[in-house]
Amino acid sequence: MKYSKFLPFSLPEIGEEEIAEVVDSLRSGWVTTGPKARAFEKQFSEFLGDSLLHSISVNSATSGLHLALEALGIGIGDEVVVPTYTFTATAEVVRYLGATPVFVDVDSQTYNMSAETFRAAITDKTKAVVPVHFAGLACDMDNIISIAREFNIAVVEDAAHALPTLYKGKLIGTLDSDFSVFSFYANKTMTTGEGGMVVTANPSLAKRCQIMRLHGISRDAFDRYTSDKPAWFYEVVAPGFKYNMPDIAASIGIHQLKRLPMFHAKREEMAKFYRESLSKFPLGLPEFAKDGSSHAWHLYPVRVLSEAGITRDEFIIRMAEEGIGCSVHFIPLHRQPYWRDTFSLSNETFPVADKLFLEEVSLPLYTKMTIQDQQRVVDTIVKVLNCG
Repeated sequence: MKYSKFLPFSLPEIGEEEIAEVVDSLRSGWVTTGPKARAFEKQFSEFLGDSLLHSISVNSATSGLHLALEALGIGIGDEVVVPTYTFTATAEVVRYLGATPVFVDVDSQTYNMSAETFRAAITDKTKAVVPVHFAGLACDMDNIISIAREFNIAVVEDAAHALPTLYKGKLIGTLDSDFSVFSFYANKTMTTGEGGMVVTANPSLAKRCQIMRLHGISRDAFDRYTSDKPAWFYEVVAPGFKYNMPDIAASIGIHQLKRLPMFHAKREEMAKFYRESLSKFPLGLPEFAKDGSSHAWHLYPVRVLSEAGITRDEFIIRMAEEGIGCSVHFIPLHRQPYWRDTFSLSNETFPVADKLFLEEVSLPLYTKMTIQDQQRVVDTIVKVLNCG
């Protein structure tokens, strides 16, 4: 069967409720950070199951990671352990602060930093670790947190893929780490277009993030402009940033959050369909969560194995020729010119991540897909791999 329509790698699912809420914000006259951002933050903490958690909305997960590390006092001379198998944002925020990222290899099954590679990278300069929950599967957080506490190292979870991921019965965002940072980029499990959320149980760290996300000013504009008494006075207490989430974005997030359980159930169904349909092919399939945990299924990464008789790059080209969009997650940082050249990184130093990169391809997986769309992906893989 020949399909005329291209099936993209990802599309967001935006409903009429989100659209109506955005229109309401536009009509209200309050389009920057205000009452809807506040409501979204409160609802996010409640979604995680702990209204005492501090949720701070920001304009991206990248800015959230930056705020978290800044609040922890990371600076020049400090080292921060990060996986090489991640998007550049995980490491670039370390450089924003003048600190040094220390790159480690990942586990061949989960694509995640292991507790062992983390421990091996620790020096007397190590001040933080940023485990990345790749594709939505949690890292070995019990052991990572235990090692971090042993050496007085802060833990900042890069949870850009991990909403709503369960780790041993607990949602990511509620573990005993210093911060968890979520992404609401357009292709994530829920979206605000651009945006993110910083979550911490520590009130002093939360306060620092709140101040620094808006120029280091002691009071949010919303507080000053909605007061029924003269409230023009403010103080700049630190050289902050411009990282606040506007109400227009929060308007989308309020309703996306309500739909997140449905989105997650759909993604789990889709992941099971792929596993059942692709298990006999020369592909390495992603791990499912175990031991009271659950996978968010932000991505469905497969590996094109050598017995497929086709390279990963050839696979992507052939899929595109058949009208299927795929992607690669990720080109590891040790292969990126800036990181490679600045820190003298080599492919041989990261053998697991390097092999994963050469084989990995992410298949389309998003909630607007139909079962027919998924079947089309499977049928196309059969054709491309000549497995029919």
